[in-house]
This record gives sequence, C-alpha cells and structure tokens, in this order.
Amino acid sequence: MQNSYVFLQDMKLQKRNIYLTIFLGIQILLMRWIEANPSFVENYYSNGIYIYISSLLRIFLGWIPFSIGDLLILFFVMYALRFIYKLFKSRFKNFIPKLIGVTAFVSVLYFCFYLFWGLNYYREPLSKNLGYETTKYSNEQLINLSNHLVLKLNETHIKITKSDSLLVLNPYSQIEMYNLARNGYDNLAEDFPQFKYQYGTAKSSLMSLIQSYNGTSGYLNPLTGEAQVNSRIPKTGYPTTTCHEMAHQIGFAAENEANFVGFLASLYNDDIYFKYASYRMATRYAIFELYKRDPEKYWEVYKTIHSGIIKDFRASSNFWKAYENPFEPIVKKGYNAYLKSNKQQQGVDSYNYVVDLLINYYKEEI
Repeated sequence: MQNSYVFLQDMKLQKRNIYLTIFLGIQILLMRWIEANPSFVENYYSNGIYIYISSLLRIFLGWIPFSIGDLLILFFVMYALRFIYKLFKSRFKNFIPKLIGVTAFVSVLYFCFYLFWGLNYYREPLSKNLGYETTKYSNEQLINLSNHLVLKLNETHIKITKSDSLLVLNPYSQIEMYNLARNGYDNLAEDFPQFKYQYGTAKSSLMSLIQSYNGTSGYLNPLTGEAQVNSRIPKTGYPTTTCHEMAHQIGFAAENEANFVGFLASLYNDDIYFKYASYRMATRYAIFELYKRDPEKYWEVYKTIHSGIIKDFRASSNFWKAYENPFEPIVKKGYNAYLKSNKQQQGVDSYNYVVDLLINYYKEEI
C-alpha cells in the first residue's frame, strides 16, 4: 500500500514537471511577442503592476538589515552542487526524469524573474520617457559637455577639500549613504515623478568580496527586489553606485539607463559628497567617450581636471586592479551575453547612450 502511494506521488510529480517544462517553451515564445511591444510593457507592467510588486518586496524585505537575496543565491548554489554530486553518485540513474525536473525548476525561475522585475528590460527607452531627442551628437557637443562637467566637478571638489590637490575623503558609513540616497530620490521626484522611490533602502552585499573579484559594484536581486552594493568599493563613487542600484529597484533595468538615473538622483541630493559623485561619474563617461573620438582633445580636457580628482580616479583604478584575476573576464563576458539576451545590444558598453542622455539633460547649459 505504501509503495503504491509513493508510486502515485512520483507520477504526479513527473506529470507536473512535464507541464512546467512545456510552460517554459510557451513563456519563451510569449517573450518574443512582449519584446516587440514595448508600449504594452511600459503602460501595463513598468507603470502598472510592477509598481505594486516592487513596493511590496521592499515593504516586506527592505527593513531587514542583511540581504535575503544573497542568502537565496547561496542556497541555490549549494542545492545545485548537491544535485550534481548525487547525479554522479547514482551514475546518472533516472537521468531523464531528473533532467525534466531541472527544466521544470528553470521554468518557475524564468516566470518569477520576468514577473518580479525582468520585463522592465523590454519597456520603452528612457529617452522617450523623458522626451529627449536621441540624434547622433557631434564632437563639438561632446567637447562642450566634457568641459562643462569638468568645471562642475572641479567646483564641487574645491568646496569639499578647499584645495585642488587634495583627495576627497567621504566621511559617511555605508548605512548613512543608503539613507542619504533616499533624500536625492525625494528631491528628484519633484521634477521627475517617474523616479519616485518609496520604502526601504539599498543594502551591503554579503558577497562583497566575491563581487570585488568578479569586477562588479553591486546588483539587484530580481526575486527579492533588493539592491545590493559592494561594500568594499571606494567611497567617493559609493553614492552613484547606490543610486544606480536603487534605479533598478524602481524599474529601470538597462544598465545605461540606471547609470543616468543614478547620476540624477545623486545630483539632486542636497549632500555635497553625492553631488561630487554625480559629477565624477558623468565626467568619466564624457571624457572616455571623447578619448575614443578625439584623443588629442581628450588630453586637453584631462589636464584641466584638478590633481586631487585625478588621484581619486587612480585610487579607484588601483582598487579594481588589486582584485584582477583570470575569472573576471569570463564573468563579464557572461554578464554581457545576459544583457544582450535581454535586448541590451550594447551589453556593458553603454557609454555612448549615457553621454547622449547627458547632452540632452545639459542642452541649455552647453
């Protein structure tokens, strides 16, 4: 009798797994339709159901001081290792049913990923959201933008250090910066209601050491809605990284768009260290793009940057160099492929689009 019950339960489990595997194929086909209809995603998901999903996740998990998402990843990794070990130990016994079980799990994960956050990859471009024209910008516009940002960066640097040769030392703890970041979003929402941020804050990642070795400053866990920041990164860039991950939380999935929103949220912050971080990030985007177009002009602009800021740039570069390893390029290639599979054709190389948004934002001033 007991054996019959176990057999029936196994049959039910296998039938469920087959249904879920078929559902995975249906989901993939459905995503092709969604990809071709960004206005549908924008209106009914990003500005509709996602607002409630993300808010609920931050209400339930935002108050917890550590990352539930990091623990979830650790659980998945441990479970996967256990599964592989048992598979080899059994010499691949019942391999087909187990394989179907894996695809059934992937089907559930795939569904949750896109429902809880991933559909934001297919929303309308941020430039359209802001009413910006994304025509190809000229070298003159790029040079004007670079000079303007360097001027603003130098001014902010002097306000903090009172000297053009001193390094900026951010006095805040990580937790203080997470709370301060909320103020920037509150100010930003007064001019741009679409960037309203409610409930919770970003968190320090429990995997900060691993993130340092794989070359990442932070990430958003799509299943828990938590924004995790690598707590080891230099503090001068911490505000923009925090605001970048918070931009992901409110539905801006594309890396380049989250960078621009992170810049705005830091710029709108009343705190001088956040403003410095915003100009610091924007300047790097502009001058790196200028270097690709006109190296000679790049060096002209570069020489106008305060020596204290150059020290800051070098300190950041030295931080990442200390963690370089053979696996980092592999991780970046994998993430690049992931981005391209979600309609981000530029992958991690998004300087051009961010500069385009910056030129539109500073259009009247430059």
